[in-house]
Amino acid sequence: MRLVVTLGTALLLSACASTPQPTQPAPPPPRPPAQSQAVPPSAPPPPPVEGFRTPEIMQGPGLSGVIREGARSLISQFGQPRLDVAEGDMRKLQFASQACVMDIFLYPLRPDAEPVATWIETRRASDGAEVDRLACMQALRQAG
Repeated sequence: MRLVVTLGTALLLSACASTPQPTQPAPPPPRPPAQSQAVPPSAPPPPPVEGFRTPEIMQGPGLSGVIREGARSLISQFGQPRLDVAEGDMRKLQFASQACVMDIFLYPLRPDAEPVATWIETRRASDGAEVDRLACMQALRQAG
């Protein structure tokens, strides 16, 4: 009887054994990279002038009438600045209204050039919280 139970158990266990699954085909080999067109080398940048560093220039929508403009153009757009601070070759103009405060930083783009607007920061006049740059510019243009 033990032999029958042992054989029956063996048969049941062998029935539970998994059958081999068909193997999936291997993925295709990766494609070679597309041929890119060679970009001709550009002229090397001019050698740095002792003590001069090229400023970072802010980019974005709605800045074309302010960024890269000189102080005269900015004053004609926004009125007399509340602050006009010069330090080295940098100049900061601050325009303010009840709505907001805008600091415009002017730097020369090359040695011995006139400083132009390269960066703008705006904040709420009441608590200094950041505000939308374009909305502040519009409010100051109307106030100026």
